[in-house]
Amino acid sequence: MFAGQSDIGSALAAGSASFDASTGQYTIHSAGYNVWYTRDEFRFLWKKMSGDISLAADITFPDPNGYGDRKAVLIIRQDLDDDSKEAIVALHGEGMIQLARRPEKNVRVKDMEFRVGGRGRPQGASPDSLVPVFARRVGIEKRGHSYALFVGLEGEPMHQFGPPIEVDIAEPFYMGIGFCSHLPDKSDTAVFSRVVLENSAGKVR
Repeated sequence: MFAGQSDIGSALAAGSASFDASTGQYTIHSAGYNVWYTRDEFRFLWKKMSGDISLAADITFPDPNGYGDRKAVLIIRQDLDDDSKEAIVALHGEGMIQLARRPEKNVRVKDMEFRVGGRGRPQGASPDSLVPVFARRVGIEKRGHSYALFVGLEGEPMHQFGPPIEVDIAEPFYMGIGFCSHLPDKSDTAVFSRVVLENSAGKVR
């Protein structure tokens, strides 16, 4: 459902991505120091669009030993420059979620941080079998210049989490999914599945 893919920034190791039609999964391999501060480095699968947007995906990290601050992102950007204006939903390797924005080119990202989840018991497990429960499905909704975070814990319907942010991004813009390992010269992997992309608000699910 995306029109192209690009390495944003100048990561020391080139990124790549693939789509498996049999599973509907997008797999992204990328190095990159971060998606943050005044510039970004990440692999970006994008589509140029206008209007309101609903975008959501299940996200997993196949390597359990990856860097804890690695970021899988749902992102809307003004352009493909590394310092682009943007609105971001980022899921970290250790479970933290951020709703963030870079309101102008070459300025520091501003964000709201959420630690969603806790410890839960798998269905049918013994009472002492508590395991971490993280948000694995996240979404972003664009209504005009307003961007909202949506979250679904494991098995829970998605719902808006926290207040929206405002970013003035002109049409058309680039929107899509991306990933960075948070290590400048070492690639890691994120998998996006059950991706929903609608050219309308109110369709995150």
